[in-house]
Amino acid sequence: MRIYSLLSAVLLSGCLFAQTLNVKVGQVLYLFPASQAGSMTYSDGITLTVMNKTFTLSEVSDMYVDNTEVTDATVSVVYNNTTASITVAGNVARYLTITQSGAHVSIAQSSDLAQEITYTLSGNSSDGEFYMSGSYKATVELSGLTLTNATPVYSGAAVHIQNGKRIDVKVVTGTTNTLRDAATGSQKGALYIKGHAEFRQKGTLNIYGNLKHGIKTGEYMTVKNATINVLSSVGDGINCAQYFLMESGTLSLSGIGDDGVQCDIDDTTTGSTGQTTDHEDEDSGNVYISGGTMSITVTAAAAKGVKAEGDMYVTGGTITATTTGGGAWDSDELKTKASAGLSADGNMAISGGTLTLTSSGAGGKGISADGSLTISDSTAITITTKGQAVVASSSGSLTTVSNSSQLDRYSTNYKSSPKGIKVDGTINISGGKVSVTTSGAGGEGIESKSTMNITGGEVVVNSNDDGLNCSSHLTISGGMVYVHATNNDGIDSNGNCYIKGGLVYAISAGSPEVAIDANTEGGYKLYVQGGTIVAIGGLESGASLSQSCYSAGSSSSGGGRWGGGGSSGSWSTNTWYALTVGSNTFAFKTPSSGGSGMVVSGASTPTLKSSVTPSGTAIFGGVGYYPATISGGSAVTLSSYSGSQGGGRPGW
Repeated sequence: MRIYSLLSAVLLSGCLFAQTLNVKVGQVLYLFPASQAGSMTYSDGITLTVMNKTFTLSEVSDMYVDNTEVTDATVSVVYNNTTASITVAGNVARYLTITQSGAHVSIAQSSDLAQEITYTLSGNSSDGEFYMSGSYKATVELSGLTLTNATPVYSGAAVHIQNGKRIDVKVVTGTTNTLRDAATGSQKGALYIKGHAEFRQKGTLNIYGNLKHGIKTGEYMTVKNATINVLSSVGDGINCAQYFLMESGTLSLSGIGDDGVQCDIDDTTTGSTGQTTDHEDEDSGNVYISGGTMSITVTAAAAKGVKAEGDMYVTGGTITATTTGGGAWDSDELKTKASAGLSADGNMAISGGTLTLTSSGAGGKGISADGSLTISDSTAITITTKGQAVVASSSGSLTTVSNSSQLDRYSTNYKSSPKGIKVDGTINISGGKVSVTTSGAGGEGIESKSTMNITGGEVVVNSNDDGLNCSSHLTISGGMVYVHATNNDGIDSNGNCYIKGGLVYAISAGSPEVAIDANTEGGYKLYVQGGTIVAIGGLESGASLSQSCYSAGSSSSGGGRWGGGGSSGSWSTNTWYALTVGSNTFAFKTPSSGGSGMVVSGASTPTLKSSVTPSGTAIFGGVGYYPATISGGSAVTLSSYSGSQGGGRPGW
């Protein structure tokens, strides 16, 4: 009789008031607005069907009518320690099957669901989870949720979304949310989304990955506005496939057991003939960073701050990546591997943003790419590597080496040297500011295993080994380049080296190393065809000089320690010089030690002064001014310099 009266009340008053029928089953409350309820079927005193949702009355613990307002297509889950209360909008009730064990909640969407549902999760539990499956896209709102999965029931993840579709993850503005997964289970992350996840809004999400990754998505992942902190993870901080996009917001990763962010190529799709389809020709394995702030610290051997199995594109944002792990032996590829701040198995292009990359582990790199590297526009990159080299025995046993000369005993696959930038393909620098400092054995500043082209920007390298090194041809035709190598050549090309323009200040170690080198032993040559050049340590023997070069002799004031002498001229240590070519003056400070002699060159006959007091626009980290204004100083004698005079032995 009570059921009949209740239903009659809803039907009779539905058109007059915003009344709602509440049906409670266990901890699940279903809300049916009277305006939508329509005909309700009460059958044999056993079942009640409302809006095509059928209830067994023996399972209904309460039923009442009130004025609760209902938002269609919503589900709310509120965790309260050992239990959770679930509220379901009536218009989607028929599509959902809900099971629950304490604070462990599982919701299965039926295959005929054709509208997006918003799931709002809040409250806290020290032993609970949220598991949702289905085949339609959904929104998940994290609205002040603290959830730890201590004893897995449906999954070991704190939040597990099995849908293979787009999942809009709203980290609700003003809320703090914390997720921890179980230490056991088969979950791939504390937060796992099988499909593609879009994180947005201005709340905070803290993640602790106790078994594998912090956040794992089966497809792409994007971040916009949200603050995501992965405070610990056994595996990667974030692991995704297809692509990773950072548009805005804050991403902080620490306590990571592997890579900070890793984006894998999605090669799991099976074709019509049963073969696995490789998606390298699609947007897969790629990383895009266009804004926001990323702070990443990784400590594992050979770990990467951000790793793309495909390409990487940085157009904006602030990235700070610190790696401290040493080298590792890859038993599959039979080669040593090392850490890197940014790493791409494909190409890398950086055209904006501020990047600070630091590696202190053996063999560590700031940037590593198997393809090409392009740096342009308003980029600001600062790279510091502090580790020594790492070498491997034939059995893969690793040893750290602090003497560069020892590295020649090992083949390429059995050694990893610290480098600021290491690229297998071509390096093109046309803009921005790049500053690299390397101090360990074999520590080259910028290395290409192919060609290198600098047409613009400001490049500053302070290195242990070669400042710039490439396996093929190297060309500088613009920009401003400063290299100071304390144990080898300043600029070293294993093919031809072309200086066609720009401002170049190169410093080598003592003889036989030279400031600017080409592989004359291999039949190649240094070509000086333009630009404003200062070379402490001289030029490679046999250079082709279509632009006049000069040796710097003694100034009238003398002073300091005079290094080198001979055909390449002399220079004073720790002294400010000014080289004037036409109407432009480049002021530069000499190092405390370096190669023998100084060679200068310009588009017209230059003048050189020593012991000047400079001012103007500071460049090269403060060791240069350009354009400069000078006062004081003494004239330095310049003598004609020929390519045969050379500063090193052929082939060095």
